[in-house]
Amino acid sequence: MALGTNAQTAVEVTRSGGFGFVGAALSTPEILKQDFAFIRTSFPNLEPNKPLPVGYGFVGWLLDKNEEAGKRMIDIVIENGVQAIWLAFGNDIGRWVDYVRSSPANARAHRDRRPLIFVQVTSVEEALVAANEWKVDVIVAQGTEAGGHGGSATPSTFVLLSEILAALPQDGTAPPVIAAGGMANGTQVAAYLTLGAAGAVLGTRFLLTPESPYTDAQKAALLAARTAGPCATVRTLALDYAGDTAYWPVHINGRGIRNKIVDDVEAGVDHATVQARCKVATEVGDQSYMIVWAGQGVALMNEIKPIKDVMAELHADLVKQLQKSQRLLKD
Repeated sequence: MALGTNAQTAVEVTRSGGFGFVGAALSTPEILKQDFAFIRTSFPNLEPNKPLPVGYGFVGWLLDKNEEAGKRMIDIVIENGVQAIWLAFGNDIGRWVDYVRSSPANARAHRDRRPLIFVQVTSVEEALVAANEWKVDVIVAQGTEAGGHGGSATPSTFVLLSEILAALPQDGTAPPVIAAGGMANGTQVAAYLTLGAAGAVLGTRFLLTPESPYTDAQKAALLAARTAGPCATVRTLALDYAGDTAYWPVHINGRGIRNKIVDDVEAGVDHATVQARCKVATEVGDQSYMIVWAGQGVALMNEIKPIKDVMAELHADLVKQLQKSQRLLKD
């Protein structure tokens, strides 16, 4: 969610009872400096040696593309004392897991605890490597319903989570697994918790907030997608062709709003033409030809509201559903 999150969204999620991440794939050292100045002022009562209650996410293949720049970005994040680092979408994520642990920035951070390492997986095989070889702190099981990038052949979140939980040791030694993909409300979160997830990740729901850096036109496209139902989104590389970002690992593509970009790519329009049309549409706010990443849960979203209200609604729905489930045991 490099273009859908920022320091403000992460802070507001954490303040409201969740744990906020910033997608830092396209950040720079200058942006990070501004981020951490804002984050520190947002938690004025935080004890000096305590980690900042937010996380930062990085894309593996982008780190690989410029190794020294990638290491510098990770060092800056560690030096500023974040509580967690999230890694995804790389052909050699393990080397970046090792770097987070061995970074000299850990010594400079003057903290007792290194950042927790979250690794996003799209298959059982990836989960087993993350758990058994990399010894990560948290596994994020991302199903096909997820917005943005993910596995092109990944099963549903329900199936993937079930398979991963069944494959991991049952003796309490496995890292916690959290579910990601397609969730829009607390009822869905409750379902994954009862399935065995240690938590849940929501992304698209926070795009429909005043704090999200998504443009008004993109947010309008998300709201309009509700009327299209399950067909509103599609897994494709068309949006990457339009944005000239089709450099992901071979098993990765993206899910976004289906629009004329997808129609043109499927019809064989050359990518340069698609990119030119997309650039113009983005400049004028033409929703029919702009890149809008979104998960399948967008069909259940119908309004823009502040993050604190989204979090309160999610919590209320979650508690209500879990209480309802408990009543089933009494009947």
